[in-house]
Amino acid sequence: MVHGEAWTLKEFFVYPNEYIYWSIQIVMYPFMTGLVAGAFVLSSLYHVFGVKQLKDIARFALVFSLALLPVAMMPLMLHLQQPQRGIYVMMTPHFTSAIAAFGIVFTTYGLIVASEIWFVYRQFIVETVLDLRAKQQRSTIESLQLLLYSTLSMGAMDISPEALHKDEKAVGILAGIGIPVACFLHGYAGFIFGSVKANALWMTPLMPVIFICSAVVSGIALCIVTYIVTMELRKLIYKWKRKNNPRLPSTEELKSAELLTVTMTAKYLVMFLVLAITLELLDLIFRTYTAVKSWDILRAVIYERDFFKIFILQYGLGNAVPFIIFLRKGLTIPRAVVGTLLVLMGVFMMRWNVVIGGQAFSASFSGFMEYQLPIWPSSIELFKEGLFGALSVIITPFVLFFIVTRVLPVFGVKDSH
Repeated sequence: MVHGEAWTLKEFFVYPNEYIYWSIQIVMYPFMTGLVAGAFVLSSLYHVFGVKQLKDIARFALVFSLALLPVAMMPLMLHLQQPQRGIYVMMTPHFTSAIAAFGIVFTTYGLIVASEIWFVYRQFIVETVLDLRAKQQRSTIESLQLLLYSTLSMGAMDISPEALHKDEKAVGILAGIGIPVACFLHGYAGFIFGSVKANALWMTPLMPVIFICSAVVSGIALCIVTYIVTMELRKLIYKWKRKNNPRLPSTEELKSAELLTVTMTAKYLVMFLVLAITLELLDLIFRTYTAVKSWDILRAVIYERDFFKIFILQYGLGNAVPFIIFLRKGLTIPRAVVGTLLVLMGVFMMRWNVVIGGQAFSASFSGFMEYQLPIWPSSIELFKEGLFGALSVIITPFVLFFIVTRVLPVFGVKDSH
């Protein structure tokens, strides 16, 4: 069976060798890389621009960005027919191909994130090593922890005020460098689509910028909703622990801190959301006004066949409704959860409408193709390119985030930053 035949429905005049080759995993690819870039930009708002109100969520977003980073490649690896060859992009990077440049950008960004996290957590790592060394008798787990944290410290045990000040400066420099690299990491995904001359829907110079803005929106939204869920679980744990230790913060104190952080972060989410909506509508208006040769088929796709997906799900529920939710005074935690989930749905639908919608019309401009998401994985290919493959990509970063936070906690860490 030809790749794409299992999930492609054809209508009217479509060439025999035309199928929807880029399926759900190519939708997940820009979506996940956008979350990586957006989470890093959110953390940098504190480290670079000194937005003190975002201090609590900045560390959270930085660690979450690290957990999301390996998953950025996962959709591509699932989509490839020969995934074992994917490592060649990392081993032989060059700029003669937009995909090949991914090796350089991804490696650079990964090193920046890892280095910044090391400087942010160096004081915590060193203090943990000193505390474990001070114990006369250590359990097996504590001995393993000592080995792990001693390795992570890399021998840099100086935590004097001067050394910590240098760490803080290094974090600011790395975050400043990381912002354009993070934007380029996701912007080049938009560049790949925008430079495809053979596709009338994708070819636009605005595509990289649109991808970057929506990436920041989705990354901030995911950090907000994950932060809320984590804080709610933390309140339940503290409520149980306070029975034996009244000195711990009360659930009301945690609730107040949570609402303040979410409210401040939501303001930046709205700012980037306005920018993303403006650029997307500008692109749509520009296409309508210029009405190039391919506009007839594009109009049929945008205003007729995909009207519900674009104007109801993406612009309506994904943009307009959360915009109203966040602009109303007195933002509450439940409203913030609903708003951020709708924002994530809207960004996902934007990726869907670009990737799948761009393949919805035939090169003949006389036929249409429809993508049917494979639900039951009756074969390896249908698993990778279907619902279960997409769910695997969605779940993986949360598993990685849980594992990373066992080593580098995001709450209750004393530092100088």
